[in-house]
Amino acid sequence: MPGLLRGVARTAAIAGTATAVSNRVSRRQANRWSQQEADAEPEPQQVYAAPPAEAEPDPIEELKQLAELKNQGILTEEEFSAKKAQILGI
Repeated sequence: MPGLLRGVARTAAIAGTATAVSNRVSRRQANRWSQQEADAEPEPQQVYAAPPAEAEPDPIEELKQLAELKNQGILTEEEFSAKKAQILGI
């Protein structure tokens, strides 16, 4: 009977050790997987707003400015007509 008791004790020790090692391996593997998942998650990207587009110049204001330059004698009639046609898309 002492041999039987020794065999049961040895089996219990081996089973307990195997369970402890198995649990430790499982925890370590779960930690690795969670770390890999955390590393795989993309960083939230910062979104930058585009600079505001420059507003199209108002053709009426441009024509008023051209007329003023023509009245002051800075532009000739030909220069005024050419720029006016360009602004109006003629």
